[in-house]
Amino acid sequence: MSAPTEAGILAVDIGGSGLKVAVIDRDGNRISQRLRVPTPHPCPPGVLIDKVAAMAAKLEGYDRISIGFPGVIRQQRVLTAVNLGSEAWLGFPLAQVLGDRLGCPARMINDADMQGYGLIEGHGLEFVMTLGTGVGTALFMDGELMPHLELAHHPIGHDMTYEEYLGDAALVSVGKERWSQRLLEALRLIDVLLRPDHVFLGGGNARTIVVDLPPHVSVGSNAAGLTGGAALWRDRDARRR
Repeated sequence: MSAPTEAGILAVDIGGSGLKVAVIDRDGNRISQRLRVPTPHPCPPGVLIDKVAAMAAKLEGYDRISIGFPGVIRQQRVLTAVNLGSEAWLGFPLAQVLGDRLGCPARMINDADMQGYGLIEGHGLEFVMTLGTGVGTALFMDGELMPHLELAHHPIGHDMTYEEYLGDAALVSVGKERWSQRLLEALRLIDVLLRPDHVFLGGGNARTIVVDLPPHVSVGSNAAGLTGGAALWRDRDARRR
């Protein structure tokens, strides 16, 4: 008689343009179909929870939830949600509310942090930049997540923040060639600031890059926004060892 199959994790990737869900196993492998719906605008908490719950109802085989959220997260509460267009997010306990709605425990981190877990190799100082509706960043040392930096809202120059310089609106405004040159300038500044051993680029707009990237920079799979959710349920002491 075969052993029962371990229940999976419902991974939720909340993006500025799309809400994505899938069931993954403990190693981050996808074991269900991937579902996606456009992100409503504005998208207050109740609307988002209804959308995610409707997608989750089409999946099965999970007993816990991982959420990647586009904003600052502290003590499992949302502090910022710039690209969702609703002040109702301030202080909102999304993991608790969604977990109660779906009947299983949930954990939440910043979406770039979660995607980073799906991209990094776990060696040295690794920097992750996600390029989508906005810009997300994450930093890891030997596989351990460092304190979250909202670099997207830090000035890069030209009276712009990283998000204004490299977000989706900028790509549409200046085109792929100029936007790609802007990306190279941002990467140069990241090298000066952090000296990372490797930089991983993710997000939907990473595939629009039309310049040669430095040797220590690579484009990763956008699926990492979901597969990285497995890390939220790994033993934290084991991750540090």
